[in-house]
Amino acid sequence: MTLLLTIFAAIITTVFWYNRKNNDMQLHVLLFMFWGASLMWFVDAIAEYIELGADYFAPAVEDMINDSFLGFSVIAFALIIWVVYLLIKDPKGVVRKSIS
Repeated sequence: MTLLLTIFAAIITTVFWYNRKNNDMQLHVLLFMFWGASLMWFVDAIAEYIELGADYFAPAVEDMINDSFLGFSVIAFALIIWVVYLLIKDPKGVVRKSIS
């Protein structure tokens, strides 16, 4: 479930990044975070499949809920990091104008 959530977030971010007019929102940072997380969860899924075998495809409900919560937490954390990055970089100069 974590893998699916991060892949969906990566695909959605990729679509927005590809259709952008300019690079003001620094979507490439978010894009790399989501694709990196997807790659990490994919390697984890392969390792877990090697360990569990066919049981990997029949998870318990509690495991799916925990994985979903972890996936949404990873997405939320990546979005928080991206917003902080935007505030620090300030590509449109909004923070700089409000401070001065």
